[in-house]
Amino acid sequence: MIRAFLLLGSNQGERPLMLSAARARINLLAGAVTMTSSLYETAAWGKTDQPDFLNQIVGIHTKLTPAVLLSTLQAIENSLGRERKGTGGPRPIDIDILLYGEQVIQEPDLTIPHASMADRRFALTPLAELVPDLVHPVSKKTIAQMLQECQDQLEVKRVDVSSER
Repeated sequence: MIRAFLLLGSNQGERPLMLSAARARINLLAGAVTMTSSLYETAAWGKTDQPDFLNQIVGIHTKLTPAVLLSTLQAIENSLGRERKGTGGPRPIDIDILLYGEQVIQEPDLTIPHASMADRRFALTPLAELVPDLVHPVSKKTIAQMLQECQDQLEVKRVDVSSER
């Protein structure tokens, strides 16, 4: 079993329900969900003319290879209404593999650790909530150190899910 960390995001529809549905399908199809961060809201990163995102990190134990995990997560996204229309646009669900054990993978369709995680406060904040002392396999810094050094200025605020309903 490999411990992997996934970033879930949603900025369309009932965002908390979409994240909950994604967690349930991940648990069923990809691997046992063993950790879940709080929910965090942030403005869209990059393409900013869209609704704010609700994000969450989940830790899983999986038997799937990285490539099979990626295709499984993409199938989950599709089953929850994700349509791939370019990059950076609004979406009901987005699931990214941030870390897969200590593996480093650079393939045309898959980069692990996620290539942009060090630059995205919305990914590092919930990850640091769960595993602040985890060491990034490339930078050799802890997640807490990476968060402290992150240059991203977007506000990432913790959200009480009951305020979302």
